[in-house]
Amino acid sequence: MRVAVVPGPGQSGLLRPLGADGSPAGPPVEVPDLVAAVAEYEQKGSTRWVWPSAASCYQVLRRAGVRVARCHDVLLADALLRGRDAGIGVEPTGPRDALALLRDAAAAGAAAGAGADPGLRDTGLRDTGLQDTLFEPALAGAPAPPDPSATLDALIDVHADQLRRIAADEHPARFGLLVNAESAGALVAAEMTAAGLPWRPEVHDALLTELLGPRPTLPGQRPARLADLAGQIAAAFGVPDDRGSRGPRDPRLAMNPDSPTQVLQALAADGIRLPSTRLAVLRDVDHPAIAPLLEYKELARLHSAFGWAWLDTWVRGGRFRPEYLVGGVVSGRWASRGGGALQIPRLLRQAVVADPGWVLVAADAAQLEPRVLAALAGDRAFAAAAAAGDLYAELAVAFGGDRAKAKIAMLSAMYGGAGGEAGQLLAVLRQRFPAAAGYVEAAARAGEEGRVVRSVLGRTCPPPSAGWRALTEEAADPDTERDPGAGRASRARGRFTRNFVVQASAADWALVMLVSLRAGLAKISSVNGTSRLRPAGRPASDDAGSGQPNRLASPELVFFQHDEVIVHCQAEQADAVAAVVSQAADEASRLVFGPTRVAFPLSTAVVACYADAK
Repeated sequence: MRVAVVPGPGQSGLLRPLGADGSPAGPPVEVPDLVAAVAEYEQKGSTRWVWPSAASCYQVLRRAGVRVARCHDVLLADALLRGRDAGIGVEPTGPRDALALLRDAAAAGAAAGAGADPGLRDTGLRDTGLQDTLFEPALAGAPAPPDPSATLDALIDVHADQLRRIAADEHPARFGLLVNAESAGALVAAEMTAAGLPWRPEVHDALLTELLGPRPTLPGQRPARLADLAGQIAAAFGVPDDRGSRGPRDPRLAMNPDSPTQVLQALAADGIRLPSTRLAVLRDVDHPAIAPLLEYKELARLHSAFGWAWLDTWVRGGRFRPEYLVGGVVSGRWASRGGGALQIPRLLRQAVVADPGWVLVAADAAQLEPRVLAALAGDRAFAAAAAAGDLYAELAVAFGGDRAKAKIAMLSAMYGGAGGEAGQLLAVLRQRFPAAAGYVEAAARAGEEGRVVRSVLGRTCPPPSAGWRALTEEAADPDTERDPGAGRASRARGRFTRNFVVQASAADWALVMLVSLRAGLAKISSVNGTSRLRPAGRPASDDAGSGQPNRLASPELVFFQHDEVIVHCQAEQADAVAAVVSQAADEASRLVFGPTRVAFPLSTAVVACYADAK
């Protein structure tokens, strides 16, 4: 059963049941306590909530302790549909005014939720219980929520239109799976923010102190190690550093290692002219300033991105709670807002430590994108290799047993490298695995010709811009010389679409795996220290208040990054969680690719500290 839902004044809300086609199946129902009403529906099971955006609604329900199983996120579905229609040149035909109203409602809800709970703007969620109203008045200047009745009508109209457009897709079952998985991913994102990644601030602080020296006492002051390296760099150039210490040469100059311009000028003064201060460029330079400069850049990046200011801002109550953006990248990969959640340095994994009595079950898909290509292409020889544990080792047979060459060839096929040794190795790959090579090369040709490509479930790449088309189109006059940049632009787009079909399909698999994992974790119950799977259809709330002693807390998804997940659970649940992880990978392979010989193995580790997972 589908139920449209919008919040009203205070804790109230409006609900309306919908038919399978999205049309109203009953009158609107005004409920005085929307959270309680949603919880009651969830007790009955089989409800798919239809709302403008999970990001603006579900956090409030999570803070109240309510978990929903399924939803249709109208704004996420709209993004997928707009991307598809733009790719095939179809003008949007849906109810635009209604969609604009839903965007306003979602923005108002998100702003009000953040205004009511400063933790949403800063580091996490306050442990003060549910606020007095579902969405309290937002901060001054924030948009006021639209009328609930008008929002409900708009929601129903847009949702029904979306169901019609999904059904009209070339592959409606696949695209419908993508829309459902994207919506469920929004639930996972909200739950991960609410749960938070376990983070030990004292470990983080100790790591920073070991590398950088004691925490500076003044704002903007360099830590001791960075200050020392800055002095070494200045001395190597024979100039004063920016603190005023004197070197043996040219006292009029100052040196700030944070300034690329000053570094390049100092190197030029010593006869070394470089195009940039990128690490790949500096590593090849023979100069006494390079070694301390490279160390300075590495430590300065750590201090800037994940130093004490980051720790103060993002970690509260032993949890790091970023905001995840579902489908934040055009390929369908997730992004994050604030805190750099998807770029945690390997060093700082030491600070990710499970609570006492708990463990982290960390799992990542090995060599995911090459395996996805094998499943997409249907290349029997390639699929046979992908059925093994180490794909590159199996492919190495075609390269005289050299695993490194096999990896270079595969990456060249997916990313478009064709020069030097990569081109030679790619030629071998084309010969031995023609279907796999042909699949990505067809995608590259489509991109070069200005066409779009789609993932296995139907996520569509952006069409080329008007500027790209103007640059690459053939002139009407055959005597007109073509712009020399046209070829480069065509090849660049070809490389993009070549990789898109693989990376976006890998994102499809990872998303479905994540959603399947969430569903599997919800079935785990633990009583008297024994973990078991809850029978399908029995809600988690049945365990609460059942009179059973020592019921353990439910496992929590706390991290997701491209092809890696972390579940935080009590130690007694680890085996059950690991089994559910494996089942989720199998289910994702079946749902996304159908029958396939390609294996998608997950490397799973049960650890107390994230750093020990690899």
